[in-house]
Amino acid sequence: MALSTLHNVRFAGMSSCVPKRVISNLEDCPPSQRSERERLVRNIGIKTRRICPEWQCFSDLAFAATEKLLAELQWQRNEIDALIVVTQSPDYLIPSTAIILQDRLGLPHGTIAFDVNLGCSGYPFGLHLLGSMIAAGGVRKGLLLVGDKSANINDPLFSDAGTATALEFSADAAPMHFDLNSDGSGYKAIMKPIGGHREPYAIHHGIPTRDDHGILHWPNDLSLDGPAVLSFSTQRVPPAVQQILEYAKLEKNNIDYYIFHQANRMINETIRKKLGLTIEQTPSTLHDFGNTSSATLPITITARLRNTLAQDRHKILLSGFGIGLSWGACIMDIDGACLPELIEE
Repeated sequence: MALSTLHNVRFAGMSSCVPKRVISNLEDCPPSQRSERERLVRNIGIKTRRICPEWQCFSDLAFAATEKLLAELQWQRNEIDALIVVTQSPDYLIPSTAIILQDRLGLPHGTIAFDVNLGCSGYPFGLHLLGSMIAAGGVRKGLLLVGDKSANINDPLFSDAGTATALEFSADAAPMHFDLNSDGSGYKAIMKPIGGHREPYAIHHGIPTRDDHGILHWPNDLSLDGPAVLSFSTQRVPPAVQQILEYAKLEKNNIDYYIFHQANRMINETIRKKLGLTIEQTPSTLHDFGNTSSATLPITITARLRNTLAQDRHKILLSGFGIGLSWGACIMDIDGACLPELIEE
């Protein structure tokens, strides 16, 4: 069990950025798919999504979120000791997107900067990684950038977003509790099989096929095993939430808000009901923003809770789960954090 507690780490602030373009799962689809889309929207709960233009990268959204956060925190750039980027949408295969953003953001050469290849579970893992560096004493202030460019106009599930989170050393900070897990036996449930060294991209991978609705599908499109993901999420997440609560010596009613990865309505409602939580305890952004991969937890905080969390201290539980397969949870206090309004870039 990868249970751990970090001390002296304060959640200083967070900023989220989405593209301006809004896609409707009902309006922006071929007429032949309208009835099927209506049924799908009822099941997955996603009506609109955000999509980047072709020229815009995840890093552009993360850059805008970081600039806004640094300005409102009034942090000096020479104070930033670490920059961690969690994404599966890098600018290039190499070099690291974090290295590029270190220079683009004007951070000092002494800033530790590197990428982490994780998707839907990435936010708790990233918080633990950066928090551990701060707790160890080598880093005083650090930035965690998470998100992806994964939207496709024909895919009703995914949306684009980039976010920035600031953590800092504080001797008065409440402890952060973590539970992080992986099960690589299920790696085929969510994957892009083409383009790595196992199966390099070749000429024949550039030939699409057309489905019954006339939609083109490419060999390097995301492969998603829906039933396997549903089973994994609904079986793994509720026990993991119970486990971290027990580890932290907390009752369910000690948590003000439970923020789950925004996978789809069926998965999230099953998890909520298994845990006996109310709709008010589990804010959702699925309807308006879809599945933004590792950014769903920050997006939900920004879009649904920023005004509430700005008042007094609140204890929240974050749960991310998905690609890998992997799942992680974090319990932390938010007290006096800087939470700017959602940015549309």
